[in-house]
Amino acid sequence: MIDLYFWTTPNGYKILIFLEEAGTPYRIVPVNISQGDQFKTDFLKISPNNKIPAIVDYDPDDGNGPITLFESGAILLYLAEKTGKFIPNDLQGRNEVLQWLFWQMGGLGPMLGQNLHFAHYAPEKLSYAIERYVNETGRLFKVLDNHLVDREYIAGDYSIADMATYPWIKIYPRLQQELNDHPNMKRWFEHMQSRPAIVSAYQKGITINAVPTVTEASKQFLLGQNAETLAA
Repeated sequence: MIDLYFWTTPNGYKILIFLEEAGTPYRIVPVNISQGDQFKTDFLKISPNNKIPAIVDYDPDDGNGPITLFESGAILLYLAEKTGKFIPNDLQGRNEVLQWLFWQMGGLGPMLGQNLHFAHYAPEKLSYAIERYVNETGRLFKVLDNHLVDREYIAGDYSIADMATYPWIKIYPRLQQELNDHPNMKRWFEHMQSRPAIVSAYQKGITINAVPTVTEASKQFLLGQNAETLAA
């Protein structure tokens, strides 16, 4: 059994999608980041960076009791290796998946996150920042669109690279982007969107939270953190 510490963000959905696809027994533990649950002592023991998602695996392969993990990319890799699913065994295939997983973790997610912040949540509308991150979002979308010109999935067969990427592309309407500008990515996106496990993951997410995560009340928890937040 795996406990998934989850909220309805793109990073949270990555892990929920994997668990649904793999058919791995799991339990969702909601962490309402809009109310500051991510700063509770028990959660910080699992995720010291006070971010979701995180997991507790009560049956790790080494038999040494529960293992905790945070960071969505690390969790996806762990689960893929644990289950033997959604990552190739051969050297070239494995590294193709990993490079696109790291592309999402190091580029797509952070840049799109900044796009959202400056366009929707920043108290001051800074045209330079908005333009920079909207343009970078468009560039990254084009990178993926070019890559998918002759591919059904991002890295060979369906993999954790697709699971990591889809939840961020899904929010494209809020990123000042149009899928029609990226026909290869649009084809991939529509195919992903129709997968039963992805449909199920988002349906479960709605039952946990159907309201926007970032509200005026939640900004104190989500946007105003500094070193003192985690002071011992």
